[in-house]
Amino acid sequence: MLSACGGNETTGLSGDNGFTVHENISVTVFWIGEEGNEENGYIPNLQSTWDDNWVEHYGGIDDPDNRNGFFPAEFTPLENPFYFALPYSDFDDDGNRKNSAFDVVYWSGESVWDPLESMCKNRWIMVVWNGETAYAQWEDAGPFGEDDFPYVFGTASPANSINDSAGLDVSPAVRDYLGLSGMETASWCFVEPGNVPDGPWKTVVTDSDICWE
Repeated sequence: MLSACGGNETTGLSGDNGFTVHENISVTVFWIGEEGNEENGYIPNLQSTWDDNWVEHYGGIDDPDNRNGFFPAEFTPLENPFYFALPYSDFDDDGNRKNSAFDVVYWSGESVWDPLESMCKNRWIMVVWNGETAYAQWEDAGPFGEDDFPYVFGTASPANSINDSAGLDVSPAVRDYLGLSGMETASWCFVEPGNVPDGPWKTVVTDSDICWE
């Protein structure tokens, strides 16, 4: 049975399928189409680590201020508006799969991976804050890192020291569902796809894989 992540206190709960529960993690908000600025280290989100045409494939800019429920107000997104980033990618900057991926990604042994099939993209997490739980899909690497596997797949604290050592970026839809207003601390853990319950995060589910030009 699916176990819920704990809130902002140590609960001793185990994550789904034994996945680590990460507690008291600083959460920041990012969005598809975000321009680079001081708050995000001048790193734009026009592309993701796995998709060079992220804005196009999503259908436009995921405006965090102009919303229609959990969707951007101007269009119906072509991919899941409930998305997140964690500071790990299974590919390096040259497009080669990292050797570490086979050692650290929990589910690496579940499949024979095609050369351009990501082990990480589209996987699900649950995020808990203030008694509310949201689910989202992994669509980018960050904040401020792409190789922090001791944290993402282990029990270490985030290696990043920026924005109160932020360890999780969430989309405007996740922000709004949970009621986040700033840089709160939340709990998260990976969830097996088959254990993700029905909810607004299943209105549009992303199944695209790597797109590099």
